[in-house]
Amino acid sequence: MPDTAHTYVAAIDQGTTSSRCIVFDGDGAIVAVDQREHRQIFPRPGWVEHDATEIWSKVQAVVAGALAKAGLRANQLSALGITNQRETTLLWDRATGKPVHNAIVWQDTRTADLCEDLGGADGQDRFREQTGLPLASYFSGPKASWLLDNVPGLRERAERGEIAFGTMDSWLIWNLTGGPDGGRHVTDVTNACRTMLMDLRTLRWDSAICAAMNVPEAMLPEIRSSAEVYGTAVGQLAGVPVASALGDQQAAVFGQACYDVGSAKNTYGTGSFLLLNTGERPVPSKNGLLTTMGYKIGDEAPVYCLEGSIAITGALVQWFRDQLGIIRSADEIESLAASVEDNGGAYIVPAFSGLFAPYWRSDARGVVTGLTRYVTKAHLARAVLEATSWQTREVVDAMYQDSGVRINTLKVDGGMTANNLLMQHQADVLGVPVIRPKISETTCLGAAYAAGLATGVWNGLDELKAHWAKDAEWTPRMEASVRDREYRNWRRAVEKSFGWEERGGGG
Repeated sequence: MPDTAHTYVAAIDQGTTSSRCIVFDGDGAIVAVDQREHRQIFPRPGWVEHDATEIWSKVQAVVAGALAKAGLRANQLSALGITNQRETTLLWDRATGKPVHNAIVWQDTRTADLCEDLGGADGQDRFREQTGLPLASYFSGPKASWLLDNVPGLRERAERGEIAFGTMDSWLIWNLTGGPDGGRHVTDVTNACRTMLMDLRTLRWDSAICAAMNVPEAMLPEIRSSAEVYGTAVGQLAGVPVASALGDQQAAVFGQACYDVGSAKNTYGTGSFLLLNTGERPVPSKNGLLTTMGYKIGDEAPVYCLEGSIAITGALVQWFRDQLGIIRSADEIESLAASVEDNGGAYIVPAFSGLFAPYWRSDARGVVTGLTRYVTKAHLARAVLEATSWQTREVVDAMYQDSGVRINTLKVDGGMTANNLLMQHQADVLGVPVIRPKISETTCLGAAYAAGLATGVWNGLDELKAHWAKDAEWTPRMEASVRDREYRNWRRAVEKSFGWEERGGGG
């Protein structure tokens, strides 16, 4: 076993609302954290953009901040790992390094009509067999196609090889390793599989799908494993190996040590993402889940997952705080919700930008149902939290139907896991224990683990598994009859959210 006493690995987590850098020691413990938010740009209803130049400057700032807080110099880092918001799509000029347009964020729904047209007679399933994904505005390929069609002169430049496409991992790796001056244009399998342009079995770009979406292959990055040295950093991290890339949800799978078939984790952030390890074979979904990559370590066989992606969970608490003004800070919601016994008959379905798994309804919009004069802001606070638990329950049911695997515990991470009332309700509606790990920053931890594996800091998955430790556990307390009744009411509320948005309505 290597001596890890004075070994450090850094991870950059480029998220939807902020970027952070965490430095870990050789035992996987956190040494220092730095974090900065970036702007959310909303040009029209349903459109969400980020300024990628701003994000790169924030990433450089958090790397410097984390190293300063840790009292370390760059040459003391054994490796750097990257994890990122997935699907968010950027095109940039290879010669200047400048983005040609703001990045189009994963939540953005401007490509809904384009996806419907692409589906044709086959509908959402046109590319599902090759990619594991339904045709939906969520994924990168249609976003890239939209940019090529809507930024004047861009398609011609892309066909001439002047333009680079990437998700945020590619943008960061390219900039870290030199940018216009020799930067490496790569992505990993977990990010590539969310473009809807990669074949899940060959792990290569699918030429037929690229042609159907009108995306020139000349602008696509090289697909690599999730844990290997892609290149060496220049600038502030000069000499540090850039050695892992994982989409944020896959990084959480890795950080939660879900290395065995049947292990599952749920990450509660802006949205929530539940992934179940299905081993070395992709399991097709007939129940609205995504078949996706879990991770690929160097030359080893790839590991696949089933994923349930829920668009809005933590963002519903933000809406309750910012748009309605009922609470002043997100953590106030727990005490407000705990002041009542139940939801008073009210249910909130947060279909702000349609519904993701297991429905994939871009025509859905948010609804509040069951309102009477009895309902108070405390009941609504409870309904806000319960919306997260019930959406998770729907995904767990779909996973069982697809895979035959019944989840017997659920590992959880993300900001909302600090809410004990929510975690108890989650255990209640699933009927299984919910377990939070000691290190809740599992996304960064997963990126650090993968980078450390690629550079010899750690020897293998068994060593990483030994680091995982439980912080808290919630066991079910709800009677089955109550659970079944509440679930029926939730499903009725969901049906009321369908069919609100007309085609071409901008949402």
